[in-house]
Amino acid sequence: MIGISILSGAHMTIFPKILSLMKEKGLNDVLLTGGGIIPEEDIKELKKMGVGQLFTPGAPTTAIADYIKKWREENRKM
Repeated sequence: MIGISILSGAHMTIFPKILSLMKEKGLNDVLLTGGGIIPEEDIKELKKMGVGQLFTPGAPTTAIADYIKKWREENRKM
């Protein structure tokens, strides 16, 4: 999994670039997730592009960890 924290407002540039690089490298079974100060409308757009759950400031660390564990269980064979 790749987790990105963005507080600069560059989320609509950085996440799509990382998604593009992941596709180029065939990383189809890798979760891209993250968080930061991201407006709800941008979260919706990024999720449509293929970014996983995005967490805003104040999200409990346990919620992030639980999401990652659940994603792995549903998407990766261990």
